[in-house]
Amino acid sequence: MASQLLLPMFAHMLWTAFLYVALTIMRAPGIWRVGARQDGTNPWAEFEPKVAANLSNQFEWPLFFYVICVLLMSSDFTYFSGYTGLAWVFVGGRVIHSYVQICTSNIRLRGLLFTINFTAVLAMWGILIWNYAVG
Repeated sequence: MASQLLLPMFAHMLWTAFLYVALTIMRAPGIWRVGARQDGTNPWAEFEPKVAANLSNQFEWPLFFYVICVLLMSSDFTYFSGYTGLAWVFVGGRVIHSYVQICTSNIRLRGLLFTINFTAVLAMWGILIWNYAVG
């Protein structure tokens, strides 16, 4: 049932909203002086650019995730239950990718996690195109 894709889409949207809230809190000391240290510095200065970069990432490859989900939910294509599993792999991978990008400097692990996310969405597209071509 294609409507099962609504929950992973919603989960990713909530994750993105969480990152917006986190970024707002991290920028507050620099913009409003709320939460600044006694010397006026931002205690979140190390993390703020990482969260901003990660938030930007949530609007790049995920675009293709949303497009495939909307296509599947709004069309009469035969729904393959693996789509739901792949969607959750994508969302879970995005959350873990965010953690690694924000809290570590491990570029290799971040690249591996991106590859998992990338592959999950690519597989969703591949299954759809395959079914379209042979169906």
